[in-house]
Amino acid sequence: MAEARREVEVGGRALSLSNLDKVMWPKSKTTKGEAMDYYARVADTLVPHLAGRPLTRVRFPDGVDGQRFYEKRIPKGAPDWVRSEPVGMDKVGEIDFVVCDDTPTLVWLAQMGALELHPSLSRVDAMECPTVLAFDLDPGPPAAMRECCTVALRVRELFMGVGLQSFAKTSGSKGMQVYVPLNGEATYERTKPFAHAVAKALERAEPALVVSRMTKSLRIGKVLVDWSQNTRSKTTVAVYSLRARELPTVSTPVTWEEVEAGAGGKDELVFRREDVLSRIAERGDLFAPVLELEQALPDGSD
Repeated sequence: MAEARREVEVGGRALSLSNLDKVMWPKSKTTKGEAMDYYARVADTLVPHLAGRPLTRVRFPDGVDGQRFYEKRIPKGAPDWVRSEPVGMDKVGEIDFVVCDDTPTLVWLAQMGALELHPSLSRVDAMECPTVLAFDLDPGPPAAMRECCTVALRVRELFMGVGLQSFAKTSGSKGMQVYVPLNGEATYERTKPFAHAVAKALERAEPALVVSRMTKSLRIGKVLVDWSQNTRSKTTVAVYSLRARELPTVSTPVTWEEVEAGAGGKDELVFRREDVLSRIAERGDLFAPVLELEQALPDGSD
């Protein structure tokens, strides 16, 4: 029989929780309750990276081995205190997205089986202006995290050459992402072609290691520098989000020293929820500068 609902209060909001003992990651026997506990404990660090942004959720009603579905619209029956905002989407018209601005909303999302959280690169009040330039580094086997770290360092070096800081995080899956904070007036019309140019430049410099095109046959043994995330209609997995992989790994910010160790084969850079909570307690939010650091793209017009 299904577990009886448990009524709790989170941040002054009443929540009805259910199926806390349901196993969501069968290999590790990690339960829905444990996922909710993680999100409640990481909320103070995670929510600032979600706040004000349209949020796509990836829901797994029956765990990571079951059916998954991407949800953009706020579901019917959502509590009236859950924020939603209308966002115009080119092909489907206006969508009322959930915007996660607080801990109660985050815990409610976990109760709904939203194990993965994918926010927009933009805030709802400035949808045409991404706050970052994002590069998703995806290895094609037999390339793996080691090669991703090597490419991440190349991305960093390129931007250091034009005076810009960048920050790395694991995807929580098999790859890595590099963010270049902007927090200015640049629009996708500027950032998308710029990111594409960066990816092609990396491919020209290291054709044996880097590919900038999605074609699967070209990606064997190389790292795809996916520049296409820099699009208004796309979302990217949030820093500190759980991932629906074999084990409950987390998209985790890492230092450049750790990336260098990963490139040298000294660290696999795989983190689970307990690792992440310990890292936050020891180091704080390594991705905090991404939220506030203002940088202009090289031509200075942004």
